[in-house]
Amino acid sequence: MDKQKLYGYLDERARDFYDLSDEIWGLAELSMQEYGSAASYLSALEREGFRVENHLAGLPTAFSGSYGSGKPVIGILGEFDALSSLSQKAGETAPCPLTAGGCGQGCGHNLLGAAAFAAAVALKHSIEAGELSGTVVFYGCPGEEGCSGKAFMARAGLFRDLDAALSWHPGDTNEVTTGSNTATIQYEYTFRGVAAHAAHSPHTGRSALDAAELMNVGVQFLREHMPRTDYLHYSILDAGGVSPNVVQPTARVLYMVRSDCVRNAKKLLARVHKIAQGAAMMTETEVTWRQIDGTSSIVSNAVLERLLDENLRAAPLPVYTAEELAFAKELAATYEPDGLPGQMTAFDETVREQVEALTEQGTLALNNFVMPYVHAGQMAPGSSDVGDVSWLTPTAQFTAVTWTSGAPGHSWQNVSIGKSSIAHKGLLLAAKVLAASAADLMERPDILEAARAEFEKKTRDGYDCPLEPDTEPDPAA
Repeated sequence: MDKQKLYGYLDERARDFYDLSDEIWGLAELSMQEYGSAASYLSALEREGFRVENHLAGLPTAFSGSYGSGKPVIGILGEFDALSSLSQKAGETAPCPLTAGGCGQGCGHNLLGAAAFAAAVALKHSIEAGELSGTVVFYGCPGEEGCSGKAFMARAGLFRDLDAALSWHPGDTNEVTTGSNTATIQYEYTFRGVAAHAAHSPHTGRSALDAAELMNVGVQFLREHMPRTDYLHYSILDAGGVSPNVVQPTARVLYMVRSDCVRNAKKLLARVHKIAQGAAMMTETEVTWRQIDGTSSIVSNAVLERLLDENLRAAPLPVYTAEELAFAKELAATYEPDGLPGQMTAFDETVREQVEALTEQGTLALNNFVMPYVHAGQMAPGSSDVGDVSWLTPTAQFTAVTWTSGAPGHSWQNVSIGKSSIAHKGLLLAAKVLAASAADLMERPDILEAARAEFEKKTRDGYDCPLEPDTEPDPAA
């Protein structure tokens, strides 16, 4: 089909999608608590004529909207959850909370979901006009931050019937994502002991806090004996109280285990479990644990990545005004960038040299170009529940510029820029790339066949879900 028609339709409807994004920015709801955001999307999907399914995988804020019939079936992934303690007024160049201790869209999921929705609406319009054939499915995926909503959806068997899935993420570069990232598993450990007066009768007490601290010490010694692909992070959730003259009867510790795949993350987790048991034995306390969430490593798909790169280069890039550039420069002055932008600049010397030139030695406040693409097998240190989707269907994603260059992740700066015209322009670019790439997949069965062949080869060992069968999502996590 003529992609200029797709672009033109999205341009005509742009204000609708900006308004939706801004509404989600204002709601700023935490993982698995996005009731207002989900309601807004469901209403929008119904108005657009999509077939709506709610409460997917038993999650109250997970849903889908489908349009069309038959093959191919292309999924577009949307997110909308926010982060705690990141409330921030829009358009400011200094920290300025809207609500003390409130939430904010520090990862740009208001933009992510709205652009994915916009792409699905554009594809629906083209199917309705007879320009495309197939089915488009917009997935409302809750709880990416801390609850791994897509992993719960994948465990329930969703995404398997898709011919491909596409996604994107707000960022500081226009760039196709390649390589993989770490799998994660999170467990909460609860120690229970016996309270006692620490001076009068310490011998009758059994300290849960001692047990938690001994567990943490044991894990520190474990770090020397882990593969280089493995990581461990922890947080003390409950130290048992604030009085030092009490033997603390309870303590809770949260651990995140990372590795290059779920199988190896589970091996490391088993060792952490043993350390927890050992700490309980040493202190004559009891320990129990429960899983909070988990995510799989991403299965990259070079066929789909190259398709996204082709459409990212074909779509018209945003042109920024003098006012936008001035705001970006002032906002970028509030932090120190961590090296050059882009996924591959740390791994590929040729890419690094190109990016140095494109960014004028890293001085640009907004990266108004498309990053060089190199399909690579590097392991990124972060994690995403998109990985669970990628084990069930060919999947690829990219980033579009909505933030200033080098902006810290999960920051007030990203909340501040999230309702700006800069962010809106990135949203529209992402929608155009998603829609154009999905249109290609509907018209080019050879691309889908090649993507499926690569997927089948890389996933021949099967999907190892990081979630135990009895693990339920925890909105309080």
